[in-house]
Amino acid sequence: MTAIENTPPGPLKREGRLRCVLVSSRLDLRHYLGAEISNIADQVELIDQDEDGDPDARLAMAWHPADDAFSRYPNLQAVCSIGAGVDNIVGCSSLKPDTDVVRVVDPGQARMMSGFVAWHVIGHQRGFARYRAQQRDRVWLPRPQRRADSVLVGILGHGEIGRKVVADLTYLGFSVTCWSRTPKATSSTARSYYGPAGLAVMLNKTEVLVNVLPLTPETRGILDAQVFAKMQRGGYLVQIGRGEHLVEADLLAALENGQLAGAALDVFATEPLPATHPFWEHPKITITPHDASDVSVRAVATTLVTTAEAIRAGRRPPHAIDRTHGY
Repeated sequence: MTAIENTPPGPLKREGRLRCVLVSSRLDLRHYLGAEISNIADQVELIDQDEDGDPDARLAMAWHPADDAFSRYPNLQAVCSIGAGVDNIVGCSSLKPDTDVVRVVDPGQARMMSGFVAWHVIGHQRGFARYRAQQRDRVWLPRPQRRADSVLVGILGHGEIGRKVVADLTYLGFSVTCWSRTPKATSSTARSYYGPAGLAVMLNKTEVLVNVLPLTPETRGILDAQVFAKMQRGGYLVQIGRGEHLVEADLLAALENGQLAGAALDVFATEPLPATHPFWEHPKITITPHDASDVSVRAVATTLVTTAEAIRAGRRPPHAIDRTHGY
């Protein structure tokens, strides 16, 4: 591989367009962008990653980059994700500490994610799993119904998606609380907790726990036996954060001893989930293939353009994360 010195970036190419390198070990990002390439062509010049790199590249779009990927582009000022999650980029060893990492904020994604959560929360409230079992066994048996406000829902995470989930579940009549690492403003209809002490208080009031946290060293393994034990007995887990948040053995134990009545899992530590994994055949687990929602390609393209504009203007890009916190 040809070594690249950390030289000042050269002039912008082709009538002022900013050069943006596409970096991924898993996805053809040019194919992913598809027709949106023509919509951003006057702002951004897309270049494919190669072994020689490019000292003029000041912007990158990345998804699961190889460990050495960014060492080939010494003058990068910002790296855009193609989703709300950025842990696969922040964890890359060749990313310089002063390079901004930009996440995609897509209101459409938040709406889809919130709808996914509502599906599972209402399913627990109304006992849909029991009705499915009755249909299978051809049993006609009406069951007692619960009011939404009798179900206490706790939300882990209060970012863009967490706030939408709180708002929608509150609108549907559920009793909703939320938790974040630090204090955050919330609506008057949802009580907010923060820090370790606040988490314990919220969990004691929680029947349905919804995880929308980002993955950081502090949140890895947060869904463990201690958390499940603090919840109301017979509770339910909706896991749409990251697979590494969950201690899988602890979930299986909580389902076995009845502390949890069920779980809806959309994300997993290993994806695709291996065919031999015990989750597949567990009667109390609902599996979806990391499909709770998707970011629109238009939102990704828009993020690239606004980031390029910020770099040109010497500003920090919108939606750049705090690298010290990981989100």
